[in-house]
Amino acid sequence: MKKALPLLFLTLVTASAEAASADKPNPANYTTVVHVQASRIAYLCQSPDLCSLWQQLQVTIDGKKYGLSTNIKSYSILRVGDYNAKVNKDQSKNAYEYDRSYEFLFPDGATRVYEVSGEEQ
Repeated sequence: MKKALPLLFLTLVTASAEAASADKPNPANYTTVVHVQASRIAYLCQSPDLCSLWQQLQVTIDGKKYGLSTNIKSYSILRVGDYNAKVNKDQSKNAYEYDRSYEFLFPDGATRVYEVSGEEQ
């Protein structure tokens, strides 16, 4: 029994470390460079008593201009600059509309999903 305890402990530690690394995003998957040109906070209200904070970005991705937005819990402005991202969702119902979102990877390892809310030429 005494010999089994170190082996059991080592197995648990290894499994725990593997689970923790599985939760961390792999930077190699975030190959899209998003240049944030402007960042602002907006209050969107469904009724006078039901409002939420939204972070709205004006960005350039592969030379094309987009508006991105996400619901946030705290009043914070994303700094302008370049961020690595990946396409999180990309669905087209027909040839003239699409539904896309990008997941940003921040320097501290945190991620946040932004929905495409506008497109410019």
